[in-house]
Amino acid sequence: MSKFEFKLPDIGEGVSEGEIVNWLVKVGDGVKEDQDLVEVMTDKATVTIGAPKSGKIAELKGDVGDVVPVGQVLVVFDVENGSGSAEAKPAPKAEAKEAKPEPTEAKAAPKETKASAVGDIKEDLPGMAPAAPAARSSGGGATNGAYFNEKPLAAPATRKLARELDVDLRRVQPSGPNDRVTREDVEAHAKGGAPAGGRASSSQAASHEPARARDEADAPAPLPPAARPVEGKGDERIPIRGMKKRMFESMARSKRTAAHFTYWEEAEVSDLIALRDRIKPLAEAEGVKLNFLPLIVKAVVASLRKNPFMNAVVDEEKAEIVVKHTYDIGIAVATDNGLIVPVLRGADQRGILDISREIERLSSEARAGKARREDLGGSSFTITSLGKLGGSFATPVINVPEVGILYIPSIKQKPVVKNGQIVVGNTMNLGISFDHRVIDGHTGASFTQDVAALLENPDKLLLNM
Repeated sequence: MSKFEFKLPDIGEGVSEGEIVNWLVKVGDGVKEDQDLVEVMTDKATVTIGAPKSGKIAELKGDVGDVVPVGQVLVVFDVENGSGSAEAKPAPKAEAKEAKPEPTEAKAAPKETKASAVGDIKEDLPGMAPAAPAARSSGGGATNGAYFNEKPLAAPATRKLARELDVDLRRVQPSGPNDRVTREDVEAHAKGGAPAGGRASSSQAASHEPARARDEADAPAPLPPAARPVEGKGDERIPIRGMKKRMFESMARSKRTAAHFTYWEEAEVSDLIALRDRIKPLAEAEGVKLNFLPLIVKAVVASLRKNPFMNAVVDEEKAEIVVKHTYDIGIAVATDNGLIVPVLRGADQRGILDISREIERLSSEARAGKARREDLGGSSFTITSLGKLGGSFATPVINVPEVGILYIPSIKQKPVVKNGQIVVGNTMNLGISFDHRVIDGHTGASFTQDVAALLENPDKLLLNM
């Protein structure tokens, strides 16, 4: 018998670390090559990593909730032949999925109503200073005279401390092994000092004070510690891990950075209903259950073309707006483990039936916990709704770094005026939240009115397909 060290492989897409959300084996288990070992959550998705070879589990190098950098030993095997450490094949069996043990992180909380995908309104359907020292191995370097690392490495306890002290880990220069940020680094940064290891260069030290002054001037005042919850008999504690943790972080980041502005517009969509009813049998003959979402996607794409700044993302690090010339539409899907936003790639190049099939695939895989990594991230605009739950109004949270998100409510019948007569109409209140730092009120309102106009007059929508 010899020892074999299996390191967290490179999962791709620039991922530098992963959070352990579920061990699928335990010490003493015998495993075969490619057998599932562990579920690891990255910024993109949850992936299942398989065994690189057959053997017996001698040691698991991490607990659920630990953040492990790529290249760090994850599992130690007892094997019959061979020895030494290895990084293993790239991401063996890395199938993206939503972690089972979380409602986005932890063991799913008491199940709520069956999650629905965003989609049909009536039916459940399938957001300049000179260059400083060279970047560190972990990706850190100087940005406008201050240290910045988009993917800092830090233990969960250190991350928790950073949140409590209102410290942005990306701006903390690390002094730990493998460029890991330590508690001391965070505390020193919070006090305005150099890293504990004293690794700041003279050029960084010279620019530290003005850079820190700028950061402090731009940053909001630290919040007081939250009050500890009062617990009662029978209360249940559920760890915030995996997908739920990503939701916590992404929603907080969105509200903290984007200047949310929400605008509503009412659309009378009787003609859209009539169009869908006419073509629905034709779609069913092609094996497609047609709802309203593909038509709404087409209306959104046509309106994005007219209002190109709505199809943009913000590069915070470079202080640049990136106007996209591809139309990759995020479709928010509610699952038992939390909210996930798979992406409908190239929506402008797809027909109605193709869009319907693709949304059904994306939604089904997301709800089953099998979303693929290539289907996550990189969207340019997002559409969300509450599915069968409907609702009249909502103020959606922007899927940063995007600058806009459209909420689709349920269709409701109410009196409307047509040709001077009061009649029963079919209305929906479209709601869009946009980042007011990038999008002014006129642009946001124009975009929303363009979407509403196309849904009210679907003949014009057909001209844009």
